[in-house]
Amino acid sequence: MKAAFLYGPKDLRFKEMEVPVPGPGEVVIKPKVALTCGTDVKQYMRGYPLLKPPFPFGHEASGVVLSVGEGVSKFAVGDRVVAHATAPCNTCYYCKKGQHSMCENFIANQGAFAEAWKIPKAIVDQNMFKIPDNLPFADAALLEPLSCATYGIEESNIHLGDTVVVNGAGPIGLLFVKLATLKGAKVIVSDMSEKRLALAKKLGASEIVNVTKVTDQVKAVIDLTEEKRGVDVAIEAIGLPETWEKTIAMARRGGTVLLFGGPPGGTTITIETQRLHYSQLTIKGVFNTTPRHVLAAFELLKQRVITAADFVGNEYRLEDLEKAILNHKEGNVIKNAILFD
Repeated sequence: MKAAFLYGPKDLRFKEMEVPVPGPGEVVIKPKVALTCGTDVKQYMRGYPLLKPPFPFGHEASGVVLSVGEGVSKFAVGDRVVAHATAPCNTCYYCKKGQHSMCENFIANQGAFAEAWKIPKAIVDQNMFKIPDNLPFADAALLEPLSCATYGIEESNIHLGDTVVVNGAGPIGLLFVKLATLKGAKVIVSDMSEKRLALAKKLGASEIVNVTKVTDQVKAVIDLTEEKRGVDVAIEAIGLPETWEKTIAMARRGGTVLLFGGPPGGTTITIETQRLHYSQLTIKGVFNTTPRHVLAAFELLKQRVITAADFVGNEYRLEDLEKAILNHKEGNVIKNAILFD
């Protein structure tokens, strides 16, 4: 089998390997569709602090079961399945506190850009699902990003009638737009791409702000709120320190700020202490997801709340993966698909 590995920034290589054999509780799947994402682009461009190269590449895919290990009863060879890329241990301090995204021993399973992908037991047990026959593989492959956005939306505590800004109309930002709309919020979206802003409108955004056409992004957003008081919930889905600061500045007094995008390591932001204190802002960092939100995301996919038709731009073969990543980086697509058949 052929598998993609990252040996360092901009150093993508393919390795010929033996097809993995599942151990007890494990499953090996043959991907049918794998998707590119912003994290893939970041890993390709600058590496990833949680993984030491060389490491297998890719984490969003769906496919069919190739083989199952001893003790696996929920899945059988030939089943159409999708697996999330992580799972908590359920035994550490944070898991026992119910903070599964902070798990000290969480399983991270890269390697979706390959002709076979072994799924660890913890993921098989908690975050792997059979795909209904009427759910396309490409739709199911959206499970990982949708579960992260589902977790973020619940952590933002959006209420009916709230005004929400989403800064960044990439894959995660657009998922936030759809979910916030489902929560009954008026959604404002800011981004640099007219194409992405148009999709944000399609997914339910009430207002859009093209940051290349305004002199003050913060003021442009606040001016769209009732009495120009600021938004109830401000969400950052880009991962840049300067955007974090702008997102904080858009919140009303007593508002909530959700910082989801992951900036480069070692970067910092500045917050005016009087504004933080006297405006009683709630500022939350959110990372990864939990099994409960993975399940919720899968149910949303089965309901066709989110479909690949809105998110997947171009299709590539595995050998053209680097082209797919670079095309994604240019910002002309939300995601690209890697097809294996």
